Amino acid sequence: MSSTTYNRRHHLTLIAGDVSSSTKKPVEKPLVLLWFWPLGVKLNFSFCKTHFNIDSYISWNLKNLPQSPRPHFQKWIWFQLESPTNTARKPGLENLFKLTLGYRRDADITVRNELTTVKTEKDSEFVLPKKDKLVCWIVSNNNPATGTGTRAKYYQELVKHIKIHLFGSAFTGSRLKYEEYYSTLASCKFCLVNGPLVAGTVPVVLGPPRENYEQFFPSDSFIHVNDFTNAKALADFLLQLDKNDEMYVSYFTWRRYLKAKPHLQRIEEEFSQPVCLACEYMARDKKYYNVVHNVYEWYFV
Repeated sequence: MSSTTYNRRHHLTLIAGDVSSSTKKPVEKPLVLLWFWPLGVKLNFSFCKTHFNIDSYISWNLKNLPQSPRPHFQKWIWFQLESPTNTARKPGLENLFKLTLGYRRDADITVRNELTTVKTEKDSEFVLPKKDKLVCWIVSNNNPATGTGTRAKYYQELVKHIKIHLFGSAFTGSRLKYEEYYSTLASCKFCLVNGPLVAGTVPVVLGPPRENYEQFFPSDSFIHVNDFTNAKALADFLLQLDKNDEMYVSYFTWRRYLKAKPHLQRIEEEFSQPVCLACEYMARDKKYYNVVHNVYEWYFV
């Protein structure tokens, strides 16, 4: 576990233990220690107070933490938000952790913005944003060592048959401004990214099979590249939808019943939310934890 791991191939370990005051009535409140700033980004934990009513946070350096064995009262948490293809295997992590924190649903603490059920008629109101671009791709990482080769190869084939507007530092040399993120997504009919549902565009996805995506999103809310024999067939279908408003709007039928939540955009918020969730979980859940013997055996399944 090193703070010098780059290209988002990071591992973050949280250590939690119960603390109480010696002069006042003991208050069961977890203390969570962050071993290092992820990607060197110093987090603003006022987010914790706003969303979780957690009033303090302490960060720590690896050299100041107990090395071995792990104190019995501490619950070490393996924190990973990257995909397996973008996760470096580091030796020596066996039998260290009692909890896992990540986007997987079988993690002990899950970090995921699920679709929620529409509760009122007002919530189901949806006005399609004005579109002036057909296909967009917002991408900041094109390092093949982090598993980006597959999507880059597909893009190179798809762009031969349809115009694609590029945003982000991977191909343009500059990051899309945070305040322009959702408005840019909304201006595109289709986007080669997994998270634009809230913006009112249709995601075109690849990677995991369609069945995996359907566990999290309505089957008629996205387009999967595996549904087409090749990139040209996909391009032809997108061009067909562009000319048929009724077919295109059908990809937003799910909004009558479900509501999408914006995901956090700034990188410091991306990391602070999971850490806040860990604090909340530790304060709420007092059960005994088994040791996760091999995090990689679990994560790479």
